[in-house]
Amino acid sequence: MVDSRGSRFVSAKKMQVLLVLLLIRARQVVSIDEAIAEIWGQNPPRRATAGIHVYISQLRKFLGQPGCRNNPILTRPPGYLLHLEDDQFDVDRFQELLHRGRLHLKEGRPEQAVTAFEGGLSLWRGPVLGDLCDGPVIAGFATWLEETRLEYLEWLIEAQLSLGLHRELIGRLSALTAEYPLRETFYRQLMLALCRSERQADALRTYQQARARLNEELGLEPCRALRDLQQAILVADERLELPAAV
Repeated sequence: MVDSRGSRFVSAKKMQVLLVLLLIRARQVVSIDEAIAEIWGQNPPRRATAGIHVYISQLRKFLGQPGCRNNPILTRPPGYLLHLEDDQFDVDRFQELLHRGRLHLKEGRPEQAVTAFEGGLSLWRGPVLGDLCDGPVIAGFATWLEETRLEYLEWLIEAQLSLGLHRELIGRLSALTAEYPLRETFYRQLMLALCRSERQADALRTYQQARARLNEELGLEPCRALRDLQQAILVADERLELPAAV
């Protein structure tokens, strides 16, 4: 289909699922049985295999380029393979920027790390795959991608804290602890940002909030990093201060 802006898109949900499955497994063969399981689960119709062939035919028409004889969907027993060039898959770029940012941070280049992390997060377009996550492959991919995004956020904030942006981060971290109340890294980062902003009481209150939530939800005590940070705040450990620039 074509929308009001002239953009083409796949409207049929089963075709969307098949296209996403091919994208997730890009450059790998997706068997017909795997495609059937992803689309229909444990109760496929009798003509499911024929249905897959029809969907592939329609996707080939959708992805075909005028004047180009080669279609990106290739027949490869026991199924099909989607061929993509190296620069056509945002997930590859997403992972590359995460790796680059972590390397910059490890080697003491926080400014470059922030640039890499922000570049990766700029590729994000909202909730992962919407209502297409019924099948095991797509659901697992969506979970992995969301976890990777949160890892990006944690490392980005770590780099920003090392640049002395603690006051600017308090609001964002407060929102993140509310949105992800069991993710202890965000509590630790918020406590550190508050402490460096001369708000030790609020930092200790944040620890108590994290402890109460973890106890209520999981019956757990805060992790070692949170407990150590609480103790360091209580004794005014000088190591909590932002290192002076050399």
